[in-house]
Amino acid sequence: MKEFRLDQLEAERTAHDGAYLRFLTERTMSAGLYALDVGQQDGQRPQRQDVMNFVVSGRGSLTVGEETTTVARGSVVFVPAGVQARFHHITEDLRVMVIFSPPEGS
Repeated sequence: MKEFRLDQLEAERTAHDGAYLRFLTERTMSAGLYALDVGQQDGQRPQRQDVMNFVVSGRGSLTVGEETTTVARGSVVFVPAGVQARFHHITEDLRVMVIFSPPEGS
């Protein structure tokens, strides 16, 4: 079993001065914590993997392809591989658990 606590992941991400912390890599998936603060730009490119975004905290908008939705704590948004996705209009600091399948770097 592997167990993770969001407060510990956030502390580790902050200590490494990065917007993204990968905390799990397995044979069929990987997971990370992505952080975007109010006013920050999301520089994502289309991913080679399918991606599930689970908003842990914060508020903003997410555009996937040509569709835009408002996201907040508890939102879950699937992004198919190869489709452009970008968070924007962030009104509260966003923390997003991101799950890739297959894992990043595959």
